[in-house]
Amino acid sequence: MSFFKNLNFDKLVSGLSKTKDKLVTLVTETITGKAKLDESTLDELEEILVTFDIGYETASRVIENARKEFRKDKERSKENLLSIIKNELKNVLVSNENIKTEFELVDKYKPFVILIVGVNGAGKTTTIGKLAHNYKQAGLKVVIGSADTFRAAANEQLEVWAKRAGVEIIMKAAGSDPSSVAFDTLAVAKKDNADIVIIDTAGRLHTKHNLMEELKKIKKVMAKVLDYAPNEIFLVVDGNTGQNALIQAQEFAKYTELSGLVVTKLDGTAKGGVLFQISAQQNIPVRYIGVGEGIEDLQTFDADSYINALFGN
Repeated sequence: MSFFKNLNFDKLVSGLSKTKDKLVTLVTETITGKAKLDESTLDELEEILVTFDIGYETASRVIENARKEFRKDKERSKENLLSIIKNELKNVLVSNENIKTEFELVDKYKPFVILIVGVNGAGKTTTIGKLAHNYKQAGLKVVIGSADTFRAAANEQLEVWAKRAGVEIIMKAAGSDPSSVAFDTLAVAKKDNADIVIIDTAGRLHTKHNLMEELKKIKKVMAKVLDYAPNEIFLVVDGNTGQNALIQAQEFAKYTELSGLVVTKLDGTAKGGVLFQISAQQNIPVRYIGVGEGIEDLQTFDADSYINALFGN
C-alpha cells in the first residue's frame, strides 16, 4: 500500500491564520523592527513564545539553541535569525520522519488497529470520521468500533460520520461493556478482511479513575482477538485549550502508551504553539492536525509544511 498523504498547503495556511497573525507576526516584527540584533532580542523572543502556549521549558530550549547558532553567525542578519528560530522550532518537535505509518504497515498487520483516546469535546468523533475518510480515499477497507458506551448519543454521532466516510460501524446499546464492542469490532474486521480498525473510547478526564482503568481493559480484550492490537494509540486534543491540552497528555500518558498526537480545531485558535510544547515535553510525535470542519480537513502533520505555513514561506 503506497503512502497516502492528505496535505493541502493552502488550506493549512488559512487554517493556521490566527496563530500566524498573533504569534508569528510578533516574532517577525520583533526581529525586523530592531536596528541592531543582540542577546536582548532573543530574550524578547523567549517571552513571546511563552505567552503563546509554547511553554517556558520548550521556549527556553528553542531560544538557548537559537542563541548558540546566533553567536556563530557573523552577519547577524534579520533573515538569518528568523531562519534560526524557525529551524529550532522544528527541532523541538518529535520527528515522525522515520515512523512507519499505518499505510506502510497495513499489509503486515491486517487489520491495523488504532485506538482513539481523549477527553469529551476534544474532537474524537470528528477525528475518527475524518481518519476513516482519509483511509477510504486511499483504497482501504475501514471498520469503526463505537466503544464510547458511556456518553448519550455517542453512537448516533459517530454513525453519522461513518456514513459520511462510507465505512462500516459496529455499535452496542448505551451502557454496554466497551470492551465487548472492541472485541466484536476486531472479530468482524478480521472476518471481513478489513484493512483498518478505528476504536472510539469514552471521553476521559484524569479525575475519572474508573474510565482510565477501562482503557487498560479494552486493550487487554483486543489482544485476545489480535495479539498485536492496538497498533497505535492516538491522543486527540483540542488546540483551543492551550495548557489544558498539555495536562491531558501528561495524564493519559500515565495510563497508556501514546504513539501519536492529533491536534484539532487549530483553525479556531491562536494557541497553535501548544503543539510544540506537548510534542517536546511528552516525546509524542504529532500525526494529524485539524484545520477546518470539512471531512477532508484532517491533515497529515508535516513539520516543514507547518513551520512554512506559519511563517509564510
